[in-house]
Amino acid sequence: MLSTAMDTERVLLVGVQIRGRSGSLNLQDSLLELGELARSAGARVVDTVTQRLDRPTKSYLGKGKLEELKEMATDRELDTVIFDDEMTPTQQRNVESALGGVKVIDRTALILDVFARRARTYEGRLQVELAQHEYLLPRLAGQWSHLERLGAGIGTRGPGETQIETDRRLVRGRIQKIKRELEDVRRHRGLYRDRRKGSATPVATMVGYTNAGKSTLMNKLTGAGVAVENRLFSTLDPVTRRVRLPSGRELLLTDTVGFIQKLPPTVVAAFRATLEEIQDSAFILHVVDITHPNAGAQTDVVASVLADLGLADKPSILVLNKADLLDTHRDAPEADALDAATAGGAAAILISALKGDGKDRLLSEMDRLLASQARDSLPVGARSL
Repeated sequence: MLSTAMDTERVLLVGVQIRGRSGSLNLQDSLLELGELARSAGARVVDTVTQRLDRPTKSYLGKGKLEELKEMATDRELDTVIFDDEMTPTQQRNVESALGGVKVIDRTALILDVFARRARTYEGRLQVELAQHEYLLPRLAGQWSHLERLGAGIGTRGPGETQIETDRRLVRGRIQKIKRELEDVRRHRGLYRDRRKGSATPVATMVGYTNAGKSTLMNKLTGAGVAVENRLFSTLDPVTRRVRLPSGRELLLTDTVGFIQKLPPTVVAAFRATLEEIQDSAFILHVVDITHPNAGAQTDVVASVLADLGLADKPSILVLNKADLLDTHRDAPEADALDAATAGGAAAILISALKGDGKDRLLSEMDRLLASQARDSLPVGARSL
């Protein structure tokens, strides 16, 4: 019998530290995260390569490092090389040419691949497809390099450029069609939000770095039954469920797509309709994996994305999750996250979404915050009644 299963891709990760460019994670931690993304996409990471440069070259890497990469691609029998930063189409083509046919992708393409595997709903698939097409559009020329005949003289004019332009028109047409369909989804979401406002049921939104435990928390608070896996972007599509608070009032809780450092702008734009749920929420539950060594940096990444969306001043509760995994015999890594919470003026609740520890404190804080907002919305003379 012949197996139809695809062989696991052997990949090599490439990280470049550009002088003067700082990120939320250092180079090594960023590559560790890239490796987790690659494994989420079903690949096997066989090695990593790093370099420090003043600025990226036309092949992103320096000439010597590119030669080293070429030798490794042959010796390690690599299928794919993944760069930790988004590359220009020219840089990507130059590296592929130097490596003699080994597939080269960047962090953005990898994230989009993982998203495509996780999207289940019609809206989620549309959002991912839109981001993929907008990423692909400037890279189409490289797909047709074997047909290009540009230049002077006999035999230098062929069908390649015509095919490229045809594909560009098709991709642009598909992008416009997806945007129209997503606009319809957005209008339906708006109508749904208006009905929720009419029912006077407040809404809260969960955000957090990918794999922080948002789905586990959603299940613990609401019994939603959301699938939970210990990998990046295990769930992608938003889920809304009802929560009953200690006072008896009810709240609708919505889970959103997880964030990650270097989240591609095309992804943020494509998920605009979903992220708009945050704008109309009464407050935000910012879930942090408190056991992660980069908990503080991950907290900053989410805060930065929220600020870019104009939501920096939205009331929030910092939920420090996975308390059951903390080692009491060493300094816990939650200090940075707690400092971030204090600086932002948010309440911080230490919980274990898996075991339920701290659940009652979190529900009480959510109740208190809603009650405070309800009082603030009353006329001044009625607040003491």
